[in-house]
Amino acid sequence: MRLCVNIDHIATLREARKSFEPDPLFAAQLAELAGADGITVHLRADRRHIQDRDVSLLKEIVKTKLNVEMASTNQMVEIMASIQPHQVTLVPEKPNEVTTEGGLDVILNEAQLRQTISRLNSHNIRVSIFVDPNLEQVKTCSKIGAQAIEINTNGYATSKSEKTIKESLKLIEDCAKLGIKLNLEVLAGHALNYKNVNQIVKIGEISELNIGHSIISRAVFVGMERAVAEMKSLLG
Repeated sequence: MRLCVNIDHIATLREARKSFEPDPLFAAQLAELAGADGITVHLRADRRHIQDRDVSLLKEIVKTKLNVEMASTNQMVEIMASIQPHQVTLVPEKPNEVTTEGGLDVILNEAQLRQTISRLNSHNIRVSIFVDPNLEQVKTCSKIGAQAIEINTNGYATSKSEKTIKESLKLIEDCAKLGIKLNLEVLAGHALNYKNVNQIVKIGEISELNIGHSIISRAVFVGMERAVAEMKSLLG
């Protein structure tokens, strides 16, 4: 199972002082040296952490894969068309949210998302969609032409009882199996950490995980390379 490391919170720390450090580019390089299979960033409308310049420079230096999370807007499509990252992940975005609160409602936004995917694909950018573990949402992702889905694991990761954990894992597994059946690459992420990732790793249909906050938090104490390497070792 591959590991994409989200480095947004390196930029969060930099923007706290509107300074030049810590540098997300350096974090990306260290993550790759430690075995990361890709780098993920979220270019938000409010630019609270990652900036346009970061994405442009990351595209030049990332040796593995650059995955950019973004809202499905004309402005973002135009920016990505000029930078051309390896992959874009379409996510919902609210102005005052602390982090992404749930999956994108693909059914509700089917027509608009279809157009966005077509435009991004025309620039040789593959598209993944961040969705809650819901079979109908997965079906619609395939219907509108996405190349991949990223299943939201927050429900599983924040479950407090064995019953809800098992139910959440079953939903994720069912959606992963359906995704493969529909020729979608299946990724997963959100709220995963060193303690709860083990159950997700057992779902063979998932080929890649996006993990950020937990890795960056550990990196504060042990360094970026060790934090990434430790997570990577848990993925088998």
